[in-house]
Amino acid sequence: MKTRMKELVELLNRYAYEYYTKDTPSVSDSEYDQLYRELVELETAHPDEILPESPTHRVGGVVLKGFTKYQHQYPLYSLQDAFSREELEAFDQRVRKEFSSISYVCELKIDGLSISLTYENGVLVTGATRGDGSVGEDITENLKRVKDIPLVLPEPVNITVRGECYMPRASFDRVNQIRQENGEPEFANPRNAAAGTLRQLDTKIVAKRNLATFLYQEVSPTDQSSQEGVLEKLARLGFVVNQERVLAEDMEQIWEFIQKVAQLREDLPYDIDGIVIKVNDLAVQEELGFTVKAPKWAVAYKFPAEEKEAKILSVDWTVGRTGVVTPTANLTPVQLAGTTVSRATLHNVDYIAEKDIHQDDTVIVYKAGDIIPAVLRVVKDKRVSDQALAIPTQCPSCQSELLHFEDEVALRCINPLCPAQMKEGLNHFASRDAMNITGLGPAVVEKLFAAQLVEDVAGIYRLTVEDLLTLEGFKEKSAEKLYEAIQASKENSAEKLLFGLGIRHVGSKVSQILLQEFHDIDQLATADPERIASIDSLGMVVAESLKSYFAQEGSKRLLQELKEASVNMVYLGEKVAADAALSGMTVVLTGKLERLTRSEAKAKLESLGAKVTGSVSKKTDLVVAGSDAGSKLTKAQELGIQVEDEAWLESL
Repeated sequence: MKTRMKELVELLNRYAYEYYTKDTPSVSDSEYDQLYRELVELETAHPDEILPESPTHRVGGVVLKGFTKYQHQYPLYSLQDAFSREELEAFDQRVRKEFSSISYVCELKIDGLSISLTYENGVLVTGATRGDGSVGEDITENLKRVKDIPLVLPEPVNITVRGECYMPRASFDRVNQIRQENGEPEFANPRNAAAGTLRQLDTKIVAKRNLATFLYQEVSPTDQSSQEGVLEKLARLGFVVNQERVLAEDMEQIWEFIQKVAQLREDLPYDIDGIVIKVNDLAVQEELGFTVKAPKWAVAYKFPAEEKEAKILSVDWTVGRTGVVTPTANLTPVQLAGTTVSRATLHNVDYIAEKDIHQDDTVIVYKAGDIIPAVLRVVKDKRVSDQALAIPTQCPSCQSELLHFEDEVALRCINPLCPAQMKEGLNHFASRDAMNITGLGPAVVEKLFAAQLVEDVAGIYRLTVEDLLTLEGFKEKSAEKLYEAIQASKENSAEKLLFGLGIRHVGSKVSQILLQEFHDIDQLATADPERIASIDSLGMVVAESLKSYFAQEGSKRLLQELKEASVNMVYLGEKVAADAALSGMTVVLTGKLERLTRSEAKAKLESLGAKVTGSVSKKTDLVVAGSDAGSKLTKAQELGIQVEDEAWLESL
């Protein structure tokens, strides 16, 4: 058992390194999940044997009481800033005054949170914030949830490394979308989001937000002679090292790299705010030494923050799918970060009050995270009106009263028949991850509502080809094609429908988990919330949201209309014939297969009606064993469980 747990930990950590760091996965997601489940089962049965480097530490579970102070063994210095080429040249001259023959490593300055990681015998023991450079905070449990940080290194070394933990732009967009829908204040930029995430006391939240890292320094004494050598060593040990760097011999090459990166930075999947220039030779670094605050051998060139003045012309208030009403300022057009900006988010009513925004104000506009145009502040000496910006009291779509709940920063329309919400709901319903109705995009949805052909998502199933032909731009062929796509969506597995309904806190993954458990939407609608909450990875927030949704008369009516339209309400993912060869049997795969991959074999077994699990127990009915099967085969033989080989499986 101990041997198998150790084997699983080593395998899963290697597979995670291949997936998150090297981007070259060697196993399928399903095979990884199967091994992971086997490890969870073993750790549940033997909690005293859990290894500190186990990948199960990366998810859920721990609610921290707070963060303790952490005394850095090796100080973490900040960097001297430079804001122009002239300042960079002054830095270069100071270095060359002592060492005439010098090369520099130029690296991207990641806009995140500086972290320190300490490993003993190759195992992560401490992760900490930089703090003031001498004392930081111990955030080890949170950093264990950052999936590209190795929990165990391929070599049993004692090492302390430094890097940057950041939130990728795609993760930032997802997090802010969820926060907006929940009526929570949005993060201003990815850096704030990363910092806020790493200070969460609930590690489940950290695990969900998909932070990432770049490591760039060996803080403890190194066996390398150059910064470039250190970066290569860190990559060899399994850390993510940024490849966008250059070895420069003079200021011309440094400035050329800066100009190149300035052009590329908009297209990077993460935020940067400058370039770090370091002397490459570590012996020269040691000779140059430090000031009180910063190394003399490095400098950080900071990109200029672009801000422009613009005048607020008007404000649009738009209603989202969940009823959240969001303000957007229409501006006099300005050029910002290479694009023309004429609109900027005002986030919510609390943001407007905090910034003291008035009608016709002149404001400073910037791109939050260098992406989203936003209002930074008001230029008050150019204020022309004493009248505060008007805040609507009625929904701009349905005229219902807007509510501003005490625990939310957003205005919200709670009218379930609000046309704007219904349009957004239908757009969501037809989207790829939901019912995937090709051709039913926002423009067509707008036309359907304008023509009063639909009132809700059930209405699309009452459409005829003749109805569609009345819409502008539709001909016989396009009308028939959309009609066929709508009809085909009736056959989708029910988790697609559940996600399409747009129930709060019920995303595509949660929808699948729910329908795997309850099999059809009718059973889910009447399920006890406690049972829903007990499902792994869900909880009472999801359970209460479902209870509230299914209790509404409008929801009941909508589901009935969908049934009458013959929309499938049953989960089809595990549908197999009742007389399938392995129906109802619990099967374990073990050993190396010659002709099938593990995922292919698992799929074949499931298609034959089997439930495939990761560990052998008294409940196991059958073991399919390849070569080098090991402990699972031994245990199966001890328990007298039927054992077959790959050829037998193929014969079925």
